Amino acid sequence: MSTTNIDLDTIEITTSQALQAHGAAVWIADSVAHAVRMAEAYGNRICGLYYLESYCAQLQTGRVLGDVDPEVSQPKPASIKVDAKLGFAQPAFARGLPAALAAAQTNGIASLAICHAHTCTSLGYFTEQIAAAGYIAIGLTNATACVSPPGGTKAVLGTNPIAMSVPDQAGGMAMHFDQSTSAIALGKITMAATAGDSIPIGWGVDAEGQPTTDPNAVLQGGSMVSSGGYKGYGFGLMAEILAAAFTNGNTSGQLEPLKKPQGEPHNLGQTYIIIDPTNVAGEGFWQRLEAIKDLINAQPDARLPGAKRAPQSIVELDSKVWQQTLQLAGA
Repeated sequence: MSTTNIDLDTIEITTSQALQAHGAAVWIADSVAHAVRMAEAYGNRICGLYYLESYCAQLQTGRVLGDVDPEVSQPKPASIKVDAKLGFAQPAFARGLPAALAAAQTNGIASLAICHAHTCTSLGYFTEQIAAAGYIAIGLTNATACVSPPGGTKAVLGTNPIAMSVPDQAGGMAMHFDQSTSAIALGKITMAATAGDSIPIGWGVDAEGQPTTDPNAVLQGGSMVSSGGYKGYGFGLMAEILAAAFTNGNTSGQLEPLKKPQGEPHNLGQTYIIIDPTNVAGEGFWQRLEAIKDLINAQPDARLPGAKRAPQSIVELDSKVWQQTLQLAGA
């Protein structure tokens, strides 16, 4: 595979140009492009440029709207709602975040519901922003059905990720993780199928519900499985309820494949729970957090999730991916 090294500024600028060339307003294109930048910076290829071609195609077919203005409302004192109007999730979140943080500061806890949006891809991108403002964040969303329940053979849930971010007292982040409630991200199975590779046992089952190493058997009539069996299944169901029922968005079973160029808009929801860390314990929160960190860090090979994450400034990309990006941008 031929590769090329590209800096993050170039990735972000070119991504924004590509989105604008296919119908996105400048501020919306910039918002989505920054999310792509951060995904690539942390090596999250599935949520980075991997999605750009589908974004551009869906802008042209109208599956996602690139020129809508998200509408922010406050149904109750600790509840912020953003109607994304079938546009991208990133600009909708940006519009609703200030009001949600203010609500959390006033009430100690608040919810931010992003309604009728396109897929948000990396959920942790959003919870990180909440933690950067000094609040604990829990985020949940859903996706196209690809996970069957334990004992079943038909997919009813998506990968349905949950992300959590916890700030530290110095303005950084003490803990961060973003994971699907399925055994693995769907993109890893589709990438294995494209490459002709096998997958490990435990990622999915075939149409008969039997474990398989063939990614195509999972994608064609089979299904993925929950992480940790019934435990992951429970978390996936809770993500489904808060992402779909709470926001009045599509359930996983109602969704067409997210990267399909044409079709009905995603109409997805994301729910974020925002907590003032000092609301109950005051400054004691930081003391207890440090005590937890010390217990973990005292063990040489142990760490808090996300504690050692560091963004790259130069990203090594597949040359074909970058050439496609340039073509989409008209460069």
